[in-house]
Amino acid sequence: MKHFLTLDGMTPADFHGLLALACYLKDRRRKGVQDLCLGGKTLAMIFEKPSLRTRLSFEVAMVDFGGRGIYIRGEEIGLGEREPVQDAARVLSRYHHGIMARVFKHATVTGLAAHASIPVVNGLSDDSHPCQALADFQTILEHFGSVAGKRIVFIGDANNVSRSLAHACILAGSTLVLACPKDYAFSAGDIAAFGAHWGTSVVQLHDPAQAVANADVLYSDVWTSMGQEAEKAIRLKAFQGYQINEKLLAMAPKAKVMHCLPAHRGEEITDGAMECAQSIVFDQAENRLHAQKAVLRVLMAADGPALLASMRPKS
Repeated sequence: MKHFLTLDGMTPADFHGLLALACYLKDRRRKGVQDLCLGGKTLAMIFEKPSLRTRLSFEVAMVDFGGRGIYIRGEEIGLGEREPVQDAARVLSRYHHGIMARVFKHATVTGLAAHASIPVVNGLSDDSHPCQALADFQTILEHFGSVAGKRIVFIGDANNVSRSLAHACILAGSTLVLACPKDYAFSAGDIAAFGAHWGTSVVQLHDPAQAVANADVLYSDVWTSMGQEAEKAIRLKAFQGYQINEKLLAMAPKAKVMHCLPAHRGEEITDGAMECAQSIVFDQAENRLHAQKAVLRVLMAADGPALLASMRPKS
């Protein structure tokens, strides 16, 4: 692993290795064991989109490892506008030991990775949110004891989160069911990327009640993401009936409830669903820290590749 941009193309062994490492690092943190493997190192953190979890989890991760995260607002660089991506990547590589970018265009993170001489982590792009999916599967592993064979039902649209969850399901041997309005379905490009897994590991339905049958997880995200504000009225109308609520929970009484946050309570999810005994939303939020620590540990520490190799499942 040189960069962490998407789960598409990752090997199942590396995916399971990262999950095992995330759990190991979480346990060590709870026991108060220090690991200063990134002492003296800095992570450039570029934010074109603001975030509570992404910023704090990466900053705390760097502090835990003895390093430091440097926050950079997107407008301070103006990637692709004020300054070409390739120039910024080269400059950042002279100052830092890693780059985390939370951006609009996926081409921005791929461009940074193509021209940087240091590791690049995708903290979110319009196409992919691999950090979120990794934390989600760590949470599923903790609550179910295994990630294989799980049915994860995403009530919403084919966005960066559901796309990354689909690739995570392919790696884990689970199934992602997208329950979405017809105009917000996976694209032809998405389906091509899923390849032979389309229709098996990745399924698409348009009736939430049908989708939640035998669900292990009910997952939701906001109906209108950052950058889609002009579509809000249209989306609010289109997604009526695609809400995780008490009625839907009654159809999947054993399913855990997940949400990547922030939540628009009363829109895509009710207060009752967020606060119910089945909710593992805040375990999920916490695991952003531990999952991302695993990624940084592998990419930026001298012994990272060897540590990941030791965490891969034994054949």
